[in-house]
Amino acid sequence: MTLQPHSVSGVEMRKRQAAHIEAPPQAPGQPRPNTCCLCWCGCCKCLWNEDRIERSERQTCTKMDSIEAAEEQRPSLEELLSWARSFEMMLRSLEGREIFRDFLRSEYSEDNLLFWLACEELKKETNPSAVDEKARIIYEDYVSILSPKEVSLDSRVREGINQSLTEPSNTMYEEAQLQIYTLMHRDSFPRFLNSSVYRDLLDSRRRTCLDT
Repeated sequence: MTLQPHSVSGVEMRKRQAAHIEAPPQAPGQPRPNTCCLCWCGCCKCLWNEDRIERSERQTCTKMDSIEAAEEQRPSLEELLSWARSFEMMLRSLEGREIFRDFLRSEYSEDNLLFWLACEELKKETNPSAVDEKARIIYEDYVSILSPKEVSLDSRVREGINQSLTEPSNTMYEEAQLQIYTLMHRDSFPRFLNSSVYRDLLDSRRRTCLDT
């Protein structure tokens, strides 16, 4: 039986096309460098590959910038010393609050600071519906006797909060907040200043200043 001419031509044409686009020779088991799903040859002109390299470089730069920014945000020796003179100054510092929070966590009293910060946020709120929502969350998280994060408040302050729940305001926790602030200031803060958390950080900054 004789093959049809067009069938033979089709086979040969496919062979020629395959030979024409055949990939350059390469050692067995060696992957092509910079190969992607859109550019099997891994050529340097692949736009997708160039974009991938550019993104990788941007991510590396961003990571380095973050490390440098973190170094710059570490408290200076002067700032650390100012915390020892003023509890209020430490609370105004983002780094101070984070370091103090780590200390409180080691004493299982972190919730005092979290409650104080939540009250600060509530005082800034002006939207009535947001005030209602945040006031309810603060109550459930830190005031309710059913909460595992309940802070220590006297009965008179608790009663005042319970009465305020009918018409919540952004200042309804002010007295409770002051009570917890006083507790942290008189009880936790002196221990923090004598703790290894603060003293090690202070010694580290002093050594850095001497080295420079």
